[in-house]
Amino acid sequence: MAFFLLCISSLLLFVISYIFQPLVDARRRLPPGPRRLPVIGNLHNIGKNPHRAFARLADRYGPFVSIRLGGVRAVVATSTDAAREILQRHNADIAGRGGLDSWHACGHHANSIIALPPRRKWRAMRKLCTEELFTPRRLGELRAVREEKARELARRVSDANAGGAPVAVAREVFAAVAGVLLRSMFSEDMDAATVRQLRDVVEEAVVVAGAPNLSDYFPVIAAADVMGVRRRMEKLVGWVYGVIDGQIEQRRRRRIAGEPRKNDLLDVALDMEGEVEGEGWVMNRETMRGMFMDLLVAGSGSTSSTIEWAMAELLENQKSMKKLQEELKGLLGTRTHVAESDISQLPYLQAVIKETLRLHPTVPIAFNKADATVEIQGYKIPQGTTVYVNIWAICREAKIWDDPEKFMPERFLDRDINFLGTNFEFIPFGAGRRICLGMPLAERMLHLMLASLLLQFDWTILDEVNGDGLDMTEKFGLVLSMAMPLRAVAKEKSKLMEAKIWDDPEKFMLMPERFLERDINFLGTNFKFIPFGIGWTTQRPWDAIGRKDAASDACIAAACRFD
Repeated sequence: MAFFLLCISSLLLFVISYIFQPLVDARRRLPPGPRRLPVIGNLHNIGKNPHRAFARLADRYGPFVSIRLGGVRAVVATSTDAAREILQRHNADIAGRGGLDSWHACGHHANSIIALPPRRKWRAMRKLCTEELFTPRRLGELRAVREEKARELARRVSDANAGGAPVAVAREVFAAVAGVLLRSMFSEDMDAATVRQLRDVVEEAVVVAGAPNLSDYFPVIAAADVMGVRRRMEKLVGWVYGVIDGQIEQRRRRRIAGEPRKNDLLDVALDMEGEVEGEGWVMNRETMRGMFMDLLVAGSGSTSSTIEWAMAELLENQKSMKKLQEELKGLLGTRTHVAESDISQLPYLQAVIKETLRLHPTVPIAFNKADATVEIQGYKIPQGTTVYVNIWAICREAKIWDDPEKFMPERFLDRDINFLGTNFEFIPFGAGRRICLGMPLAERMLHLMLASLLLQFDWTILDEVNGDGLDMTEKFGLVLSMAMPLRAVAKEKSKLMEAKIWDDPEKFMLMPERFLERDINFLGTNFKFIPFGIGWTTQRPWDAIGRKDAASDACIAAACRFD
């Protein structure tokens, strides 16, 4: 009898709370939102793709929605006006980080620029990284490294093309971007096997860390790690820490041996080691681990994912791809590599990058924590509330963007908009105090890497997927990536058959006169004619053909041009 009464009482309590919940929320001046179930709240409304679920809630309840995720109170902003209030007007009060439980793996949250609250340690770490990596001066000093890695990317794609293998776009770009970051931080390259393993670790980490986790929604049980997310992350974080430790110890040994300074971020961090800073924090091994891991993992994973989305959209929109390739060819002519100084003269390339980030923002949802009670759009947001800004939905808002679901780079050609977080209809790198630290570097690498892929190669979809088109399904995590990694066929463009350079280029014309009238050699310096390659990889042509008279050389040159 007692058990029966308990069940009836519980049922009545549930019905009463369910009925009167909107009235209670109204009295608290909370934004409107869906009814909550006992214990789980609105977890059943979220699913595997929170950015899309939040957009559906906005369609029903408005651009500012109140929800409860288990034991966590939250609000979701899905309009430019709400985003502006959160990230600009109330930026000082909504800049905390509730954090994900996965960030606690190996104590990473205590030394992570991403996870730390906006206090002295966080400010000092951001300042250090900015001054040593992201100022215009440092970016200029490291430009040659970025251009070198872009050339290496093109060479790897060329090797895959020669072997007839399709190109795994994100993986090849990851190697180039990771190479830039490693050289920038440590002045060192890593062997290919380590870079491949790093890529696998990063791919898994961004999915594991961003996946739904009971510990995030029910903090009282977080220590139990019910879903095992923290244990999985500890293995991944521990591996990256091992790589970083190796760099730290190697640099210490070189310093003891009296080797010259590299004057990179690692040298500066070691100079600060042991110094007690404000609020009692100290630069030590743990701080270096957290800082370097954030830069390496966040930078390489996000940039490679964005390039992959850009290539997928261009493959699905061949007119846009052709237009971009024509722009590259019009500016660069017979040059085989892109320089960063060219980017400012390539407006359509810039538009393609912006349109890619509009449709596929790397981090689809920004989330902060209210450190104080604030009022936003007439609603009261209590201290401790998790505040989500649905960047993905704002970038597809029909009131702002014409035909928002369509890939249309032209929309940015006449639109004065940038990545600085001041245009709240377009904030792919976030805004306010939490704006992406590495945005200046990411912007340069995105343009340079994409241009390098399209300058030298024509791209096609694999035959087995050509009929149905590419699978553009998303995989939600800390980074919004493609669920089905993009693999495409790259065909190297031949400079030897260009009609603008050669008369009747498709015809085999073994005419000595063609080359007797041209001052052209086999040394890889005439970029319209490079049958033996260029740069360090140039084959020694005289080893193959010997030294003959001018007429013989002209005949051989004509044959080389044709094949």
